[in-house]
Amino acid sequence: MDENGATPNVEDSELHSQLPVSGLYESWFLDYASYVILERAVPAIEDGLKPVQRRILHALNEMDDGRFNKVANVIGSTMQYHPHGDASINDAIVNLGQKELLFDTQGNWGDLRTGDRAAAARYIEVRLSRFSKEIVFNSDTTEWQLSYDGRKREPVTLPVKFPLLLSLGVEGIAVGLSTKILPHNFCELIEASVDILQGKEVIIYPDFLTGGHIDVSNYGDGHRSGKVRVRAKIEEEDKKMLVIRDIPFGTTTSSLIDSIIKANDGGKIKIKKVVDNTAADVEIQVHLAPGVSPDITIDALYAFTECEVSISPNACVIIENKPHFVGVTDILRYNTQQTVHLLKRELEIRRLALLEKILYGSLEKIFIENRIYRDIEECETFEDVIRTIDKGLEPFKPQFYREITDEDIVELTEIRIKRISKYDGYKADELMRKWQDELAETEDNLANITRFAIDYFKDLLKKYGKGRERRTEIRAFNQISANVVAANNQKLYVNRIEGFIGYGLKKDEYVMDCSDIDDVIIFRSDGKCLVTKVQDKVFVGKDIIYCAVFLKNDERKVYNVTYLDGKTGVSYIKRFQVTAVTRDREYDLTQGTPKSKITYFTSNENGEAEIITVSLTAQSKAKVKQFDFNFADLLIKNRSAMGNILTKYPVRKIVMKQAGRSTLGGVDMWFDPIIGRLNRDERGEYLGNFGSTDSILVIYKEGSYELTNFDLTNHYVSNEVLLVKKFDPKLPVTALYYDGGQKHYFIKRFTIETSSLDKKFLFISDAKNSKLILASADKRPRFEVVHAKNEKRDQLHEEFVVEDLVDVRGWKAMGYKLAIDKYKEIRWLESLAVLVEDELVIDIPDLHHETEKGDSETTENNEIQESESSESEINQEETEPENTKDEDVQDDSKQKKESKKGTDPKSQLGLFE
Repeated sequence: MDENGATPNVEDSELHSQLPVSGLYESWFLDYASYVILERAVPAIEDGLKPVQRRILHALNEMDDGRFNKVANVIGSTMQYHPHGDASINDAIVNLGQKELLFDTQGNWGDLRTGDRAAAARYIEVRLSRFSKEIVFNSDTTEWQLSYDGRKREPVTLPVKFPLLLSLGVEGIAVGLSTKILPHNFCELIEASVDILQGKEVIIYPDFLTGGHIDVSNYGDGHRSGKVRVRAKIEEEDKKMLVIRDIPFGTTTSSLIDSIIKANDGGKIKIKKVVDNTAADVEIQVHLAPGVSPDITIDALYAFTECEVSISPNACVIIENKPHFVGVTDILRYNTQQTVHLLKRELEIRRLALLEKILYGSLEKIFIENRIYRDIEECETFEDVIRTIDKGLEPFKPQFYREITDEDIVELTEIRIKRISKYDGYKADELMRKWQDELAETEDNLANITRFAIDYFKDLLKKYGKGRERRTEIRAFNQISANVVAANNQKLYVNRIEGFIGYGLKKDEYVMDCSDIDDVIIFRSDGKCLVTKVQDKVFVGKDIIYCAVFLKNDERKVYNVTYLDGKTGVSYIKRFQVTAVTRDREYDLTQGTPKSKITYFTSNENGEAEIITVSLTAQSKAKVKQFDFNFADLLIKNRSAMGNILTKYPVRKIVMKQAGRSTLGGVDMWFDPIIGRLNRDERGEYLGNFGSTDSILVIYKEGSYELTNFDLTNHYVSNEVLLVKKFDPKLPVTALYYDGGQKHYFIKRFTIETSSLDKKFLFISDAKNSKLILASADKRPRFEVVHAKNEKRDQLHEEFVVEDLVDVRGWKAMGYKLAIDKYKEIRWLESLAVLVEDELVIDIPDLHHETEKGDSETTENNEIQESESSESEINQEETEPENTKDEDVQDDSKQKKESKKGTDPKSQLGLFE
């Protein structure tokens, strides 16, 4: 009873139960999240389809009559199963149609490359492709459910016999999670499925319809922590124009061009114009500004535009009505095993169907040939007819695979008299044998289901694999530093006295060109140095003696410094490098005592060591008031090293007496053929030690050669280059080529007579079908011809020494004609010069190593000598350097020196009296 003594109504209490609002929101949110995850955004692992895609395919299958259907009609049919609007269905149909796998399309379906939208649904048509009919549908193996309104039935999942999810790829955003599975290559997926069935390990990588290049080193099997980098295919048409042939996945030609224009407007790159000639193939022409390096521009396009994009995969699928994060190989294994399971079910269904056909065919033959139908003439009821026929079949029942039912007998009673009268026992036996052979084959396939599945996949590859080869080339990408490739879009100025630097100080001293993302290194007269980001105007401390663009990890630049210690009055001298620092942190080049100051400073781009003249004050007690010192006598140490004592007496001034030469020697260079770039990190083939006048010899597969400098920004396209070597004008080049005009093979030896850099010279015939077979820069090369088996030829292998065939001539000479007709392979053998050296057991020392060692020993032994006639003794006191390298600003480049032109660093000398 309530407060008034009334009895509460039971029905009212059930209708008006109290629930907390927080509980309601939690329940509603979970229902909504589950619905979005399971019914909209995330695909099922069984068929790789989202619900809307599954319903579209089912509707198309129901409508299929072999002819095209307007997409508008397909949308209407799909809405019988899908409780959402026509726009989402239309977008899903267009998305599937543009992937060129499940649908045959007709009309304007838009373009993935350009971003053009498809025409309206009433103007475009679609039908199922032969491939989708073969691998997606089978009503006998499909699990069904009622549609959302209970009027229709729809598949729970479609019985897809192919890794469709990995082929199409998918992207979806749900509540609290998302999925992004990248598309993979059709042929590679089938081959990988075969490998799985054969028990082999597999690994698969993405492939995109848009082509381009992809770096999969961090793909991580498609897990959440993985990442791939995708690049446009950029070709150097000539020194004034680049051409983009393929675009990265997820971009369009329009968005790519917009990003290029934006980078140009921002000063990151320098171009004249961009022309879009995309039609059947992508072609975007990038015309360069005068004097701009194509190689640096290519890197800048990758660094600042959509020519390179990073994609983070996130493989999430529905397994047993729950979202799971898995790898792409796990999905492939599941789909492969599911295909085997579905094939087995189809074979079992076919086996039962054949058994039933054989059973009924046998019953029919017995019924007719034994004239059992005559026994039923006197039967009065249908039950008597059934019993009479059953009795007539009794002697034959043991030969059947199952019991004979009344339904089987009823079918016999339905045989027409016309069929009985024209029954042909021979034809019936032929048909039975055909069914039995098919049954035997089916049972054999069931017993060897793995073999059958492998044959099934190979048949798919044979029928549908043509034209579906990999479009995206797998490559290893080099890391591009934005600071190195950014165009100089600003000018750096300095106010030395007041201590300001920046590109906004137009009225102050000009230093050099720079970009707005560069770092600047500053040295002050008080011995402090720091690195800061270039800005419009920034205070870095008064009395600046030097500032310039800072290149991280530049091991060639050396600073030569003398400073006065404020506490002891002793002058010190040292050489050091600054390769890595923490931005906006001050470092002291002196011993940190008050009133210490820099008395002499130079910056040397290539480690030059000059000779200076030190003048002492007139009041000093030294007998000799002036002496010379060579910086080459010092080792290059860390910036925190104390240095060597220059003199203990007061110094009046220090001036440069003579410019010096570099003490660093040459630069060791390597060529990495995988990425087609030079490096100093010992990756790839060692080319040699390069001095300032050395160059690179590049021989191309097209039959031309080119000389280039050894700048780290140079590009050498791997599939176009045959040979990359350090150029030695004394060594001849050997080339074996086919002349398409004379239809003969020639071999020639020639020296490089040209000296122009970055210019190609064709050294083989320009006739059609001419091609370069082999090229070498060895001193005494040999080659071997492996002939195809021939009754007329006794020797299958022939070895040749090139110098015995042809002399060294000019690069335009045709060469010596070889008597080669058909061959299996032509390959280089070990050089004769190497073999001779091995026979003589000549121990050739590593000249570069010995030089370094000699230089090191000489430098260590060249201690600063005392002046016999002067009391200004130069003591050999020095402090060992500590490794104080910070890792906050690291790993930029050792390049961009030529692009940072301005004040000669040696003109920024601190001369003090």
